Amino acid sequence: MNRNVLRRFVLFATWLTTPLLASADTLSLKVENDIIASGSDGHYSNGLEVIWGFEPQPLHWSRNFADILPGWSSAALDNVALRFGHQIYTPDQIEIDGLIENDRPYAGLMFAGLSLFADTRREGWRSTQGLHLDAGIVGPAAGGKRLQRVVHHITDSDEPNGWDHQLHNEPFVNLAYQHRWWLQHRLGGLELEYGPSLGFALGNLYTFASAGLGMRLGRNLDRSFSIPAVTPAQSGTQFFRPGPGFGWYGFANLEGRYMAQNMLLDGNTFEDSHSVDRREWVGDAKLGVALTWTRWQLAFASVWRTHEFEGQQKHDQFGSITLSTWL
Repeated sequence: MNRNVLRRFVLFATWLTTPLLASADTLSLKVENDIIASGSDGHYSNGLEVIWGFEPQPLHWSRNFADILPGWSSAALDNVALRFGHQIYTPDQIEIDGLIENDRPYAGLMFAGLSLFADTRREGWRSTQGLHLDAGIVGPAAGGKRLQRVVHHITDSDEPNGWDHQLHNEPFVNLAYQHRWWLQHRLGGLELEYGPSLGFALGNLYTFASAGLGMRLGRNLDRSFSIPAVTPAQSGTQFFRPGPGFGWYGFANLEGRYMAQNMLLDGNTFEDSHSVDRREWVGDAKLGVALTWTRWQLAFASVWRTHEFEGQQKHDQFGSITLSTWL
């Protein structure tokens, strides 16, 4: 039955995105993994995401959709992204086959998402908006158990033995929004952007409010949209414009979130499952660099995250690598 659910979800995501892929302009492959930054294997263990982005034509349905959204307009819509991804969450000690009550639940997550982006430029500053709608499933149907066991067998890593205690199957729908304001200056021959951000997420996977402060410093900043996003924020901001020569920027970002709900820690909404006592306040510190060459962009980010639940022994640290190209 789980295989049938998985097959139907993949077919639905393919049917949803196929009519739009013909007009896709950019393709991104994003990998998030704790081993990239910390060498450990636990909590947010791995994420893989494929992102198609394109600039919608004047009569594209996404522009009509933008016209009915508060604070948006068809003329302001700069980019649309279609996203398909998979994530794995585990406790730290994956070799234990019993239930680890004081550590986070095992969970596999699979989703398809749609993102809309707007970039409004003014004299000396600009603002960016991102609106994201995700639908997917958490639980055995997402295939986290099988995928992690196969990868660990190939890499000769510790075998994850506790997947019998993973969250149950539960579909989810999530809506998220983020708005950034960028002040623009020059610093020693380099371009500098910095400013605050506000956002929120609403759904049965995540519900939170966020506020942050980010900075970018480098050359040819106008070729890229913003700072690459990491989970739980939605991706798609890897969008960039091709151009001659080499561009780069380093970035830093601080973000705090008030987490009102997180299924991956709180457990299933409608069934009894393993859960932990979620902390309401969570903070991220992110550092990274993005390199752009003609039609290619490579971005790396390292994330330090505060404790997400009571009894957590140490903070989490993971890395994100995204390779993007124009088609």
